[in-house]
Amino acid sequence: MLTQAQKGLAFRALHTRDHAFIIPNPWDVGTARLLSYLGFEALATTSAGYAFSVGQQDNTIGRPEMMAHVSAIASATDLPVSADLENGFGDSPQIVAETVRLAAAAGLAGCSIEDMSRQPGRLIYKFDHAVERVRAAAEAARSLSFAFTLTARAENYLAGHPDLGDTIKRLQAYQEAGADVLYAPGLSSKDDIAAVVKSVDRPVNVVMGLQGVQLSLAELSAMGVKRVSVGGALSRAALGAFLRAAREMKERGTFTFAEQAISYREISAIFGEVANTAKN
Repeated sequence: MLTQAQKGLAFRALHTRDHAFIIPNPWDVGTARLLSYLGFEALATTSAGYAFSVGQQDNTIGRPEMMAHVSAIASATDLPVSADLENGFGDSPQIVAETVRLAAAAGLAGCSIEDMSRQPGRLIYKFDHAVERVRAAAEAARSLSFAFTLTARAENYLAGHPDLGDTIKRLQAYQEAGADVLYAPGLSSKDDIAAVVKSVDRPVNVVMGLQGVQLSLAELSAMGVKRVSVGGALSRAALGAFLRAAREMKERGTFTFAEQAISYREISAIFGEVANTAKN
């Protein structure tokens, strides 16, 4: 197994290449190991996918439970893992900094911090306060003994405020505050994505897998995007298949869904191979 320091350097290096890479989002140890088996180079957790897996809504998981979850994923694979840590589990810069230190202690190679509160209403933090939160997170990351990649997220589009100008202003400020990667989830047009990429001097993450947004890895890479995640899309795809199968049984009394399921023999063989590789 690679050390945490080696994972940190490997993760940082992925962002310096001349093309984009996909960082898929597992929601448990099993899916993390499957994605590693398929040959992806790094993983990112999904707060939504994990919350759904335990029967809760997104942004309702507490910090101790989330840290245990991301630690389990980080230790389940030799790949570097970056965690979706929502708003850092607190409004103050001090809490955000503590969350970054806990993330490092959990074995992660990086994490993302967003500028939207978990409080009712899910308000975007005021500009100066949002910048201070990123600065505190960056200072905590720089105090670590290894390369820890901090991603700063501008949540305007997910919050229903598709203000490109303010989003770019925030990302530029987060860059100056010390963020290593910049991310504005919810961007859907080529023009908006290109404008964000051209406006900053840090690697940009773009999320795909949102309904109505269909851009390929090649297209995004040509635009200068460095990293492509899918958020909770893999989780939702799996849950969609589950619900279609369950509804077929309940409403029609048939079981044709099993024709699309991976066989018991195949999935068992994959996990057996993964376990043997881990031992060696």
